Amino acid sequence: MQPTFVLVHGAFSNSFSFAPLQAELGLLGHRSVAVDLPGHGFEATYTRAYQAPQDGDGLATAPGSIKGVTLANNAAHLIGILERAKRNGPVILVSHSRGGVTATSAANIRPDLVDRIVYVSAWCPVDLDVNDYYAEPEMATVDATSLGLALAGNPAELGLLRVNFRTANPDALTAFKAAFLADGTDEQFLTFLNTFQPDENLDVGTSTDRAQAQTWGRIPKTYIRLADDTSLPLALQDRLIREGNALTPDNPYDVRTLEGSHLKWLVDPAPAARVLGELAALAG
Repeated sequence: MQPTFVLVHGAFSNSFSFAPLQAELGLLGHRSVAVDLPGHGFEATYTRAYQAPQDGDGLATAPGSIKGVTLANNAAHLIGILERAKRNGPVILVSHSRGGVTATSAANIRPDLVDRIVYVSAWCPVDLDVNDYYAEPEMATVDATSLGLALAGNPAELGLLRVNFRTANPDALTAFKAAFLADGTDEQFLTFLNTFQPDENLDVGTSTDRAQAQTWGRIPKTYIRLADDTSLPLALQDRLIREGNALTPDNPYDVRTLEGSHLKWLVDPAPAARVLGELAALAG
């Protein structure tokens, strides 16, 4: 039976970012569903303060719909979609970046719904909680202050993380491009940046949400490394692969590599679509 790809976005993103990839998958004959996690897509908060001319004070204080959304909410939402997709045959769960945390949590809870789990430069915490990896040597090259250049409001007061992606601050835009799409044109970068939503939830899970051998570990898994990623460096991607393999030595990652930055695979999706098509042949 033809598998369904279920695509899970990363932080500040939404299902819209997968449109070019879905088009390419469709032209190759594959079925896919792009997920909007709670508080994302058309559930996101866009205030008039975010429009030009921007109202900085209003943007810093306006409430956001994603406040209070937890990793458990994200996982439950994804599980509901996986249940529906599974009725049609095998399911290949594909996550990117922070979306890997949600995919891992869902796979811990309902491994029966996933025939293969695929991480595209995505978080799959094993030995540490996500936030703790940032203090590790593999993340030493990451500019953790880049989002702070356009931070709007106090996360503790808002109950969410808000970033002004419509900023005109040249230092912030330079930092964003270096982090996300250094190998893209300025036009591609600004186009993608304008698909980002300003708000993201604060919960990235605890030790109980790390990959579990007895559940997550039963699922065939693939890690697609992004060779030029500076947001989730190759050294950290390789560490996550090693930790996952150590957790389930009898079910190691099938590892693939694509050239490009954190977002290049979504801007130029043909190579990724071909790799996913190869995985579909394994799951069908």
